[in-house]
Amino acid sequence: MNFEIAVMQVFNGVSLFTILLLMAIGLAIVFGLMGVINMAHGELMALGAYMTYLAARFFEHFAPGLMDLYLFAAIPFAFAVTFAFGYLLERGFIRFFYDRPLDTLLATWGLSLMLQQAYRSIFGAQEVSVPLASWLAGAWEPTAGIQLPLNRIFIVGLTALVATGVYLLLYRTPWGLKVRAVTQNRAIAGAVGIDTHRVDAMTFALGSGLAGIAGSVFTMIGSTNPGTGQLYIVDSFIVVVFGGVQSLVGTALSGFSIAQSQTWLEYLMSGSMAKATILLLVIVVLYFRPNGLFAIRSRS
Repeated sequence: MNFEIAVMQVFNGVSLFTILLLMAIGLAIVFGLMGVINMAHGELMALGAYMTYLAARFFEHFAPGLMDLYLFAAIPFAFAVTFAFGYLLERGFIRFFYDRPLDTLLATWGLSLMLQQAYRSIFGAQEVSVPLASWLAGAWEPTAGIQLPLNRIFIVGLTALVATGVYLLLYRTPWGLKVRAVTQNRAIAGAVGIDTHRVDAMTFALGSGLAGIAGSVFTMIGSTNPGTGQLYIVDSFIVVVFGGVQSLVGTALSGFSIAQSQTWLEYLMSGSMAKATILLLVIVVLYFRPNGLFAIRSRS
């Protein structure tokens, strides 16, 4: 293997990592805080993708001259819609299933089927796609033989920005302190005056909004259909569990290691064998470390 191929493989792994991280970080926040196994998280990603599609159609009809800039409006729009939908979903549905993980799994799985059917009814069963901005077309060639797609470079930069924002929000703000307090010990947090129900709602909404950003990013590399969210939901759960529930650093490191492993194994063998090998490795690791590689201590 020459140097150019190695660089391309590493970059492909980073590209896959960014998608997994955007999906898994929202899932990790919700799963770690509330213990909710949200099987509809993938459909929230699909909702963000469809909102990006609607934003692109709006710009096509009413501001065609600004199509190169539509992403800067579509991504916040996708986040806002999925954030609001997640807040309403938690208040009207999820909160009734706390402390019942199996019921939560079945209820959110049923919700995912309902959302998929809703997408089919509204947008149709066929795939939809959005135009790629002209400044994201093509590739950057740092040296001869190495081509790095501009759209994936943009995704990497956006993911770094989002991850930094989430870190600052959770570790540098009073609200983040409340979230971490509820995560470590819900009863004591409530006893000292923290409104745990509001923290739950806002945290679930944040996780939903992050899934919406992931869906918006997904439109840059693929088309969207009602089953789009199912492509990444299993991998996202694997990333969260492998890294350690309640550990955002663990989620990031887990996502990076799984993405790089999958990329290199797919280069050496078939895609299905690569996924099977990774799943086997994850099972072996979790057998010896059931709480994940980077699990944090919890007072509860």
